[in-house]
Amino acid sequence: MKFSKPQKIFIVDDDEMLTEALSDFLTRKVAHTISVFSTGEDCIQHISENPDVVILDYYMNTVKKDAANGLEVLEAIRKHLPNTRFIMLSSQESYGIAARTIQKGAEYYVIKDDDAFQKIADLI
Repeated sequence: MKFSKPQKIFIVDDDEMLTEALSDFLTRKVAHTISVFSTGEDCIQHISENPDVVILDYYMNTVKKDAANGLEVLEAIRKHLPNTRFIMLSSQESYGIAARTIQKGAEYYVIKDDDAFQKIADLI
């Protein structure tokens, strides 16, 4: 299932180099408005912007040690924006983590690998 033409995409990850590269890649490939956040808390503060798609990392605690993880952010946003679509982008290869995020409302779980950016662009 591909997403229907999103207008606003949020990228939430504490890896600044990754978010910059992914934002640049998606701008070239899907040409939508993209906002980047280094913590889930920052992202949640901007949910009034009504993102169509949120791309979340699972662990985001390098900027803030007690930062919410991607699953917590997904659950918080889902309560307010039930039609927002979610892609979990994570280096966590745990089947349990992937299953929980899908169960809680992420449409896709993408492992951070060499093809991850293209997989996300294809989904969008």
